[in-house]
Amino acid sequence: MNTAILLIGGNMGDRSANLQKAIKLLQAEAGIIARESALYETAAWGGVQQPDYLNQALELHTELDAPALLALMLDIERRIGRVRRMKWGSRVIDIDLLFFNNEVITLPQLKVPHPQLQNRRFVLAPLAEIAAERVHPILQLTVAELLAACPDPLPAVKLVTAPH
Repeated sequence: MNTAILLIGGNMGDRSANLQKAIKLLQAEAGIIARESALYETAAWGGVQQPDYLNQALELHTELDAPALLALMLDIERRIGRVRRMKWGSRVIDIDLLFFNNEVITLPQLKVPHPQLQNRRFVLAPLAEIAAERVHPILQLTVAELLAACPDPLPAVKLVTAPH
């Protein structure tokens, strides 16, 4: 069994309902959601003017390997309504693979750990809630240490605890 740490988020439509759809599809098709962070409201990244995001970190136990999980995540995004138009653009749903076991994966379509997670408070704040002591396999710092040193000035505001 593999352990994948995901970040789900979105800023279009019913944000909370879209995250719940993603969780239900991941549970039905990818494995067991073992842990969920609270929901966090965060400003859009990348200097693009758009509505705030809801983000949530998930720990998923899956029998899928990382490329198969990525393919499923992209399919789930598509089924929920994601259309890729521009980098850092608004989106109905975004599902990112942050960690996969303790592996370092470098493929053309997949880089794990996520190459920018240490620079993004909207990733680290919910991630620290479910995996504060997880060590980044390249940087050799815990998620809590990465959050404490994060250069991102954008706030990540905890809204509600996870529904399950």
